[in-house]
Amino acid sequence: MYSLRLRDRLYSLEPPRIMGIINVTPDSFSDGGEALTPELALRKAEALLRAGADILDIGAVSTRPGAPEVSLAEELHRLVPALRLIRKTFPEVPISVDTYRGEVARISIEEGAEMINDISGGAFDPSLWPVVAHYGVPYVLMHIRGTPQTMQHNPEYSNVGREVWAYFVEKIQRLHHIGVYQIIIDPGFGFGKKVGHNYDLFRALHRFTRLGYPLLIGISRKSMLWRVLEKTPREVIWAATALHWEALRRGVQILRVHDVEPVRQLVQLLSQWKPSA
Repeated sequence: MYSLRLRDRLYSLEPPRIMGIINVTPDSFSDGGEALTPELALRKAEALLRAGADILDIGAVSTRPGAPEVSLAEELHRLVPALRLIRKTFPEVPISVDTYRGEVARISIEEGAEMINDISGGAFDPSLWPVVAHYGVPYVLMHIRGTPQTMQHNPEYSNVGREVWAYFVEKIQRLHHIGVYQIIIDPGFGFGKKVGHNYDLFRALHRFTRLGYPLLIGISRKSMLWRVLEKTPREVIWAATALHWEALRRGVQILRVHDVEPVRQLVQLLSQWKPSA
């Protein structure tokens, strides 16, 4: 059973935890603009927690394919007021900040964030990992190939499961070297991967549980669902629910989602699940 140290407390990942997404951005792929002001972000946080979210993940830069770059000043302008208001209103709720910048991570932690969720695996800003090491917060290590601007330009793998595994082994060794041990693994569905790569990666989930760290996945409203089904991102809740169920059965500890209620029901059902003999 995994636990995270969040400042002065231990936070168990049993039962599996639900991370609710709050995008304080104008251009995220399915909910851009919904939480652009601190007041809207707080309303979104309230709705996610009411539906059963355990952790809130706040991001101020869209990382959808082809998203434009955002300056440090703009990221902080969007993020900090929302983070402050949510932290003040919900002092006990674990808050993660979705950023790849060291300065944003530092300020976020000082403002009350307890976890850093980095899409870049430390590749976009060399100052990020030292910040994580200094503060000792849990760190979500995600796999990506390329950048949000380039990652879907015909990515290729000979064996996506093996290559992503090797990426994590190398990154974990480097993180240990600088004193980062609270690591959460995210295979990075949709980040530099074609639809088929995502399903190959999903089939390899059991491999990543052997790394000895909690596993997080984010498939909510992603193109691996809606492209196959020829639906919009908001129309694939049932499909996502099916994959979330399978992910939980394969040992995933954190599900990062937009739509909390169906996932909350899955977690509750899983606690009663008794496989047939």
